[in-house]
Amino acid sequence: MKPLVIINFKLYPEAVGRKAVALAVRLSKQRFSHVQLAFAPPLSTLSEIRTKTTLPLFAQHADPVPLGAYTGHLSPEELRRLGIQGTLLNHSERKFSPAQVKKTILLCKKNKLITIVCAASLNEAKKLAMFSPDYIAYEPPALIGGNVSVTKAKPGIITKVVALIQKTSPKTKLLCGAGIHSSEDLQKALQLGMHGVLIGHAVPKAKDPLLKVKQLIS
Repeated sequence: MKPLVIINFKLYPEAVGRKAVALAVRLSKQRFSHVQLAFAPPLSTLSEIRTKTTLPLFAQHADPVPLGAYTGHLSPEELRRLGIQGTLLNHSERKFSPAQVKKTILLCKKNKLITIVCAASLNEAKKLAMFSPDYIAYEPPALIGGNVSVTKAKPGIITKVVALIQKTSPKTKLLCGAGIHSSEDLQKALQLGMHGVLIGHAVPKAKDPLLKVKQLIS
């Protein structure tokens, strides 16, 4: 299986509304044979980007609710109906309780959505792995949005989290997040046993996002 490289647009001003659609369309025209590129654009743009690109799309969040009287919530069933492949959960900027994570994962599985659950520590990663998500994205909060990747700052912790998840939930794959901004970061993450990376500001805020992606995946 190809390593997953997922780009989180967040709500950066460079990647919302029409800019998000244009960015997704531009990046989707580039093909990379050795990785699977995917996007997590703002929720308001998911539907339009789905109609204009063919790469996998992930919501930035989903709620543990079915369709019904849930004003302001985003149901996994709605994501499935939109043709979205999966969702991020429990990002440091959108935290859930363990019970909420578990319930949302179950609803996502029911709707055949891929779950990428973010963990900020070894202890949290172990707890979340017990819910058998498809991916756990390990992201120390102190490094998110910075220019020093966890692969450089704490390579030993990556080895530990890989061993921990393999023991707790062998089918769960691992992504490396927090400060990923270079090809060396990606390659180091794969060498340490990760199955891909979750990238935030490095691409949406780059002067030339397409060039940045090419540099990352080269």
